[in-house]
Amino acid sequence: MVVNGFQLSSARRNARHSKFHNFLPALALLYLAPALVAVSAIGADVPSIAWMKLTPATSPTPRSFMAMTYDVGTHRVVMFGGSGSTGYLNDTWTFDGTTWTKVNTPVVPPARAAAQMAYDRKTHNVVLFGGYDGTHDLSDTWLWDGSTSTWTEATPQHSPGHLTGPVVFTDPNGHVDEFGGFDGNLYQLTMWQWNGSDWIKLHPPTVPYARSATTAATDFVHNQTVIFGGLADVNPDNTWTYDGTTWTLQSPSTQPLLVYSSSSAFDANLHVVILFGGGSGGVDQDTTWAWNGSDWRQVFPTQSPTAREGAGMTYDKAIDRVVLFGGERGAVLFSDTWELTP
Repeated sequence: MVVNGFQLSSARRNARHSKFHNFLPALALLYLAPALVAVSAIGADVPSIAWMKLTPATSPTPRSFMAMTYDVGTHRVVMFGGSGSTGYLNDTWTFDGTTWTKVNTPVVPPARAAAQMAYDRKTHNVVLFGGYDGTHDLSDTWLWDGSTSTWTEATPQHSPGHLTGPVVFTDPNGHVDEFGGFDGNLYQLTMWQWNGSDWIKLHPPTVPYARSATTAATDFVHNQTVIFGGLADVNPDNTWTYDGTTWTLQSPSTQPLLVYSSSSAFDANLHVVILFGGGSGGVDQDTTWAWNGSDWRQVFPTQSPTAREGAGMTYDKAIDRVVLFGGERGAVLFSDTWELTP
């Protein structure tokens, strides 16, 4: 059975886990109640901004839950896979700030959605991990070399496991780390680091509560990675930061409505982490929030993408803009490209 592009993988994926972005336990519904709507505020440290819709000559087909990041080595955004109208996808695209280009590679990872990838500043490759192929939660690791436009499957001795919706991010030290995810039965709270050839399990003194479908972005000004929200059996309505060694549960004066499958990226112009959209209790959001290193503030762009979840988002250093692509709202898939302008 396929539900909005996500197929049930086994009897264990019961009604509450019928598709990736509805892996919403009954307990989580309490955290998503209307009474918990966050307080809105404009941060004095965030200037007036606007989301601008771009009109590239070509675009990837409509999709959601793709993997997307910025390739520092080639100065291009790279995107892989996702869930589209024809099923799970395995195409690779790059964006140079103006044009999307489909890259035909001799070897390609299997089709998937809800995988994540990030740029490894130590090995200068993009690392892709995990996801869901319609039948299985995936555990494979692939390396993208933008200089040769090639994918290579890695053969690590260890792996974080078969995971849908893990969070994969470049940490403040430049390594690619993995946290959380859903293995078909349980949400995870283990943390791993890619060393160029293998996944090494980390043991920080404290870790965020187990979760999947969360989002992470690394602020290289304040030297911290921030995560917020997601899906979980235990309350994910919280903000955590990671300094490369230790996770810290933050206590902001205000924060967004609890969302899952939202999108985030660090904006080097504004010196804040931008969080957009996501689902909340089955209702997709269109709000934009900014994390300044210690607190969340809602910002009100003069123009904004429509409400959605599962969009790709990253900071495009070549044009100094946060770029957002695609996503979905209900049964509607998007193929639009937006940039955030100060």
